[in-house]
Amino acid sequence: MLVPPPRPAPPLHVVLGDEGFRLFFPLAALYAALWPFQWVLVFGLDLPFARDTPPSLWHAHEMIFGAYGAALLGFVTTAVPEWTDTPRLRGRRLYVLAGLWGVGRLVGFLGADALGVVGALADIGWLALLAAYVAWTSWARRTDRLLAFLYWIGALLCCLVAVRYGFLVGDVAFAQWMLHCAGFVFLGLLGVALARITVPVTNQVLDPSEETSPFRPHPGRVTLAPGLVAVMIAGELLGFSAEVTGFLAIAAGAAFMDRAGEAFVGREAFRTEIMALAGSAVLAGAGLILLGAARLGAPVAGVTALHVALMGGLGMSVLMVLSIAGLLHSGRPLGFPRATRIAFALLVVALALRVLPELGAIPDLPGPLHAGAAVFWAAAFLLWLSDYWPFVSSLERP
Repeated sequence: MLVPPPRPAPPLHVVLGDEGFRLFFPLAALYAALWPFQWVLVFGLDLPFARDTPPSLWHAHEMIFGAYGAALLGFVTTAVPEWTDTPRLRGRRLYVLAGLWGVGRLVGFLGADALGVVGALADIGWLALLAAYVAWTSWARRTDRLLAFLYWIGALLCCLVAVRYGFLVGDVAFAQWMLHCAGFVFLGLLGVALARITVPVTNQVLDPSEETSPFRPHPGRVTLAPGLVAVMIAGELLGFSAEVTGFLAIAAGAAFMDRAGEAFVGREAFRTEIMALAGSAVLAGAGLILLGAARLGAPVAGVTALHVALMGGLGMSVLMVLSIAGLLHSGRPLGFPRATRIAFALLVVALALRVLPELGAIPDLPGPLHAGAAVFWAAAFLLWLSDYWPFVSSLERP
């Protein structure tokens, strides 16, 4: 009996365009790894084409709207169809989003101020299209489940427009302020995402058969953290004093710490999946509390606190989303491979090397400033990519 030959594997561009996570998660990991590495070790905290915008602002912009932006694209375009039982974006639509995102990165990677308008229009384009996609899906399905994401994506779009305006007119202080607000908005998105992700992941860890739902968090925890982040951002925009916004930051940080309490589910709390969820909340909360303390006069630099929240909390949450969604949406069971667990450890080491010297806990390492942090950070995301690339680049399911 003749056995028919196996079907040839579809081309890579077809596979990557099959679902959002397949295309944008590798882009997020690559950009998260390469941007800090080239900024610190290749250009020595400078950028070759930055003239009017300080390289440090380009750094913040590219991490928020570049690396984290790609992760947001992948998460939303993958999760929204699942939550609403609607057809997923595929093929050309995904590549249009990726193309706009990529144009923005071509400008931002080297800090090309002369092409700032091009980069601004491209970034505004993909973020506006993402907001429109969420709004249209919410309207078409007559559901309010997406409104929280629509609110925060819309707020992120407003911040992006403000930041780019500051870049274009040379108002460095305004651009920096709006970049801080953009980081806070992403923390609000983190709070909403944790509320959506923690319950199904924890229940699957506790009962792999998924026949029961033993984990049911208090309803107040669903919106507490993002709600208090929204209050903190409102205080920032209304021009409240440093002391008032400091207390608001501490309150928002405490709410994230409260979210970490959901990790106490018995011995399964030591599973990397649960620890990553709790760790992202703890680091986001610790960073906001440190920021509040700095504004109240504690001897802590604001930039150090922001790195704890945005590099630590958001960085771990991005790696967590890449890992969990990368497994579940490629048909793999929940359970991080060993290399992924090492990647989380490398990310924590990178954060420690970035902030502990500024806190006086350890001495500065020899060599270029922040070189160790950049190396370990890049290693974390590249290790994840090498571990997950066989999953995301193939439509075959186990």
